[in-house]
Amino acid sequence: MREAFLAGMRATPILPGLILVSAVAGFGALARAAGASLGQAMFITATVFALPGQVVLLEELARGATLTVAAAGVALTAVRLLPMAVVIAPYLRGSSLPRSFEYLGSHWIAVTLWVEGLRTLPGLPAEARLPYFLGSAVVLWAVAILTTGLGHIASGSLPGLVAAALMYLMPIYFMLSLLSAAKGSRMDLVALGIGLLGGPALHAIVPGFDLLLTGLVGGTLAYLVGRGSPR
Repeated sequence: MREAFLAGMRATPILPGLILVSAVAGFGALARAAGASLGQAMFITATVFALPGQVVLLEELARGATLTVAAAGVALTAVRLLPMAVVIAPYLRGSSLPRSFEYLGSHWIAVTLWVEGLRTLPGLPAEARLPYFLGSAVVLWAVAILTTGLGHIASGSLPGLVAAALMYLMPIYFMLSLLSAAKGSRMDLVALGIGLLGGPALHAIVPGFDLLLTGLVGGTLAYLVGRGSPR
């Protein structure tokens, strides 16, 4: 168990980790520009650990929204994590660790660890999967918190446009990873295509609901295409 945890720490993905570091550094800079203190910026990263939710929370608080409204906005952005958690949860079972550790692992199911988890966990023994995942998660989580602080401190020399550009590295990495993992699957390719084309169009028509509608429409059509594909 301990060996699997340490193996997960040592195997923390380098490229996704660097992208995550760049993105959260950009968030730290934006947090300072929005008036958040160093401690507040790092606390947001530690508790939310998902850039879209972090940005929404920061934006709502900067606008003077109540905590209830800000929490509702974060919850809406987190809806996308539910199917991700459902997909990866079976790979986190089979360990002798208490069930509470599975709940802890669910806190870290975000883009980077989800993609890497689907890539690495199936090839591991069932007993080692959860501690391995937690090992990688602890490292990335700690690095994300630290880098948020460094981005906040260095924001005086980091232009706002650069900080925003750094945050876009994460969705670009996520999209390319999904495209690589699709491996010719018609259903996956349809979902990606609708997301790429429909997202900007729906943003122009119904801003604020574009992400939700793109996922709903794209996911439904992709599912229908998948059901109609020959097996």
